[in-house]
Amino acid sequence: MSSYKSTSTPVDTKPKLGATVGSPYEDPTHYRSLAGAFQYLTFTRPDIMYVVQHVYLFMHDPKDKHMNALKRIIRYIQGTLDYDLHLYPSSTSTIVSYTDADWGDCPDTRHSTSDYYMFFGNNLVSWSAMRQYTLSHSSAEAEYRGISNVVSESCWLRSLLLELHCPIQKATLVYCDNVSAVYLSGNPVQHQRTKHIEMDIHSVREKVARGQVRVCHVLSRYQIADIFTKGLPSVLFEDFRDSLSVRRSPAMTAGVC
Repeated sequence: MSSYKSTSTPVDTKPKLGATVGSPYEDPTHYRSLAGAFQYLTFTRPDIMYVVQHVYLFMHDPKDKHMNALKRIIRYIQGTLDYDLHLYPSSTSTIVSYTDADWGDCPDTRHSTSDYYMFFGNNLVSWSAMRQYTLSHSSAEAEYRGISNVVSESCWLRSLLLELHCPIQKATLVYCDNVSAVYLSGNPVQHQRTKHIEMDIHSVREKVARGQVRVCHVLSRYQIADIFTKGLPSVLFEDFRDSLSVRRSPAMTAGVC
């Protein structure tokens, strides 16, 4: 595909693919090999995390349209070969995270996709995009599950930093664009939106009460985690990609032997 035209985004903005669309792909082993290789690339290219986990869902029975989605990733990577994740010296030692969920986005099971990414100082250190295991009865529930996931990850990171003699004194900031989920993290009142949420999800409230976590609202326009839940227009995608510190490598000034 070296002669193919590159794309500005790894996935289009059309509705998500289902498991039964199109005809079976002629070489499933080839599909699985490519999808598996992209899993390793997400270690340094979080900008393709969402679409890679999406095509990975069809490993058992890939269709032609799934392969077309995989080819689009290749065309995107082809045009951004000089992009990678950058880490910089940082004067701050706070943990800031963003989480989002796409409620009932799977056309086959209506399971939601939740994601998060976490900054330590100015550097992206942890990210995830995955299909939720259970159905959510409301968007607030789906978003709250995402908050629970990122709070668990932040607790692990705080514990790791403590062992490295770098304790975090300030609360972890968790940004979410769902107002109901933000209220649920600190308000113990039970109502219609919370009756289906398991008890373990409410561990978030414990961390909030202890001052280890603060859940804050962020406008959807600035919800950078959207890059992990859906296809975005190229302008918005490039803006969010830059916020993740996925950029071109600095130009080399020395000669190459």
